[in-house]
Amino acid sequence: MSFASTLSSPPLNWTSLDCCHWKGITCDQDGSVTHLLLPSKGLKGGIPPSSLRNLTHLTHLNLSHNSLYGSLETQFFLSLNRLEILDLSYNRLSGELPLSLPSSNIQTVDLSSNLFFGAIPSSFFQQASNLTSFNVSNNTFTGYVPSSICLHSSPSLRLLDFSSNLFSGNLALGLGKCSKLQVFRASHNNLSGLLPEDIYNATKLEEISLPVNSLHGAISDRIANLTNLAILDLYFNHFGGELPPNLGKLSKLKFVILDLNNLEGDLPPSLMNCTNLVELRLGSNNLEGDISILDFSRLSQLTKLDLRNNNFTGTVPVSLYSCKPLKAIALGRNHLKGQIEAEILSLKSLSFLSLGYNRFTNLTGAMKILMSCKSLRALKLTGAFKGEGMPFDDEMVDFDGFQNLQLFSLGHCGLIGQIPVWLSKLKNLEILLLGSNQITGPIPSWLGTLPRLFHIGLSNNQISGEFPKQLCRLPRLIYEPNIASQAEDQYEFELPVFTTINGVNHRFLPKKRSSFPAMIDVSNNNISGYIPAEIGQLQLLQELDLHSNNFSGVIPDQISNLKNLEVLNLFMNHLFGIIPLSLANLNFLREFNVSYNNLEGPIPTGTQLQSFDASAFEGNLKLFGAPLLNECIPNKDMDADNKNNKDEGNGHYQLPWFYIFAVLGFIVGFWVVFGSLVINNTWRYAYFQFIDNLQDRLITICINTMKRRLRD
Repeated sequence: MSFASTLSSPPLNWTSLDCCHWKGITCDQDGSVTHLLLPSKGLKGGIPPSSLRNLTHLTHLNLSHNSLYGSLETQFFLSLNRLEILDLSYNRLSGELPLSLPSSNIQTVDLSSNLFFGAIPSSFFQQASNLTSFNVSNNTFTGYVPSSICLHSSPSLRLLDFSSNLFSGNLALGLGKCSKLQVFRASHNNLSGLLPEDIYNATKLEEISLPVNSLHGAISDRIANLTNLAILDLYFNHFGGELPPNLGKLSKLKFVILDLNNLEGDLPPSLMNCTNLVELRLGSNNLEGDISILDFSRLSQLTKLDLRNNNFTGTVPVSLYSCKPLKAIALGRNHLKGQIEAEILSLKSLSFLSLGYNRFTNLTGAMKILMSCKSLRALKLTGAFKGEGMPFDDEMVDFDGFQNLQLFSLGHCGLIGQIPVWLSKLKNLEILLLGSNQITGPIPSWLGTLPRLFHIGLSNNQISGEFPKQLCRLPRLIYEPNIASQAEDQYEFELPVFTTINGVNHRFLPKKRSSFPAMIDVSNNNISGYIPAEIGQLQLLQELDLHSNNFSGVIPDQISNLKNLEVLNLFMNHLFGIIPLSLANLNFLREFNVSYNNLEGPIPTGTQLQSFDASAFEGNLKLFGAPLLNECIPNKDMDADNKNNKDEGNGHYQLPWFYIFAVLGFIVGFWVVFGSLVINNTWRYAYFQFIDNLQDRLITICINTMKRRLRD
């Protein structure tokens, strides 16, 4: 009761006289409390040592998934000298660890997902002779991974998890002493050096997970000793050399994840003996060889194959189509050739297909085949089928495919033609990437009718015409998906998406579609006309890129309605007028550029716009104010001009006030003179007499001039 009274939490309903019947409490035969199990009870506050130290018979303490804070005091630990299970995971505990574990009986310690820091004391495991599981993942521990743990607890230890901390340095020898170790994890740290050679002595190992570190060196052929290994996860390190030739001896392997390393050489043929493989991921290495000669048919449980960004040659292996459970195939950025074969339709579960940046041919034939892959959600053909024509509508007659397609990428192919109408039937399409082709014609208005489309990439083409107002009605950019479709939005692609940036660099995006921003990119085309005021309807838009086109008119004030906008690029167009003051309302801009237009007036001050470099405004000779170096005091009321931008955002020019005032002046002056002549008779007679005399004098001068020229 003292323990509960110090915490802020929902009622625990501890009301009966016998505490041994309270929820979360277990007692032994003598009535002493042995178990205090209160996970996910909404407990808030610090752990009070004084209220728990009298529970000297406590063997199980589980306070996980609460909101407890504070540190683990040595006094608290010393009193619990019979503790076997300690689970304080998923709280907000902090500070450094005590010098040692509380009990020689301790078997499981889970301190994961807290805020602990500092090095783990070398004395911490001195009493840990019975320790079987130690998990401190997702904290901020520093120093070395304590490999010495195996020197004190080798008879029992089965799980070690040091993932997602700040450990650094080499992995020291010692893991080989953990003769019963089954799981070793230390991912997402700053580890360097080689894999300790004695790790291959821990023959009970079932999982080695060390991704996202800086480990290097070759994977020893001694790995064949780990005959129980099911998971080998070393992606995003610097491992080099060839894959061990005897890797195929690991018959229990299910997951081989070695992406983003420096591995080289051919795939060992023995790898095809790993008949339990579920995932084989070797992308972004320097592997080579003809993969069409490999026999994948024995990998009857394979669901994901990722060989992207290597130097493989040959064609898509026909034997791959025997792997019926395949959900994801990624072979992009290699040197493969040939055509897409109809046998791919035998993969009924195929959801992710990435074949880009290869030398495939016959795009139209590929589309006719792939559109019948009913499970296909992501199709990436970027950089393949170079210089071919966009599949025409008359070639895709009776089109009724790609009904579940969500991502379609056919950019960087140099394709000729227009955006085909058959794309309008892809009602589940969310991401459309057709940039860096030779597409001509206008942006089709039906693009704005696709109900789920939110990411459009059409840059670096030859698209002409105006920006269609219908594109400003994209349902997904106007309102959030309804509740009925939110469950569908939780779907993740089977593999990370490989994306090209600026045509050169590349990166992996996470599997979640939320990693793709709500975007319209039509930059570097020949689009003309005004930026429609209706653009302000797309309130969920995050990136708008219209640069390097022929847009004219003013920047519509309605852009300020795009409260989620992070990128606004309008440079290299023919825009004029002022920068609307209302753009100050865009609080999330991280990229902004209006350079090389015909803008004028002051840059709105006291806004986020001053945080951008001067290059974002250069090339507008009449624009002034910070961050530009030129300073100028406006000679007219700029608020009036700002109002003009609001009025002209629908595509009309600003009124040319100089010419209007000149015409008005002429009209007033004319009627001052001419009106006087009409009203006053005397002035009128005198005026016409003056005109007659002036006419006679001019005629006389002209006659005399002609006579002199004739004499000469």
